Amino acid sequence: MKVFNGIAFSMLAAAALWLAAPTASMAEPVVYQIDPAHSQVIFKVKHLGISNVTGRFDIFEGSYTFDSDNAANSKVEATISAASVNTNEADRDKHLRSDEFLNVEKHPNITFKSKSVTKDPGDSDDYTIVGDLTINGVTKEVELDAEYGGKTTDPWGNGRTAFEAETKINRKDFGLTWNKTLDAGGLVVGDEVKITLEVEGIHKKQ
Repeated sequence: MKVFNGIAFSMLAAAALWLAAPTASMAEPVVYQIDPAHSQVIFKVKHLGISNVTGRFDIFEGSYTFDSDNAANSKVEATISAASVNTNEADRDKHLRSDEFLNVEKHPNITFKSKSVTKDPGDSDDYTIVGDLTINGVTKEVELDAEYGGKTTDPWGNGRTAFEAETKINRKDFGLTWNKTLDAGGLVVGDEVKITLEVEGIHKKQ
């Protein structure tokens, strides 16, 4: 009986240890540094109500934690240099850097910090990211629709993942209120700004 009880106890202890230990199929959250050489921060806004002006920010940095098994463990933080705005037109970019728009001398950085990441229902690679966006010293909550692009390993053995994310904001919510009314009606600059992020992250091998 003592031998039987001892065997039973050993089996129970082994089972408990197996259940407590992480299995090989469980992914660990991984931190990726955003690779600016393979990422883009793009925006689009209406001009004269008939066309779009597209621009980008050339200088940015950040990181994200991605857990493919549990999106709640994922998070994103990024900082963008407001002065790096680039619409391929020098006078317009100078105006955008002024206190009538981004006011880069007083508010040099645009920042984003996530508050939640959730995977959309179903088997898709779509995620919803909610977080605080700060522009011109004003912070507002925004929601990004993100799509996971996949995972690979580069020739140097570093793990990489990629995402595309989109959102829309009203620039006036961030104190960017400059405008002019056209003689025929309408405004020079639209209020809605469409933002697209193409992000590739690198997890350097230890």
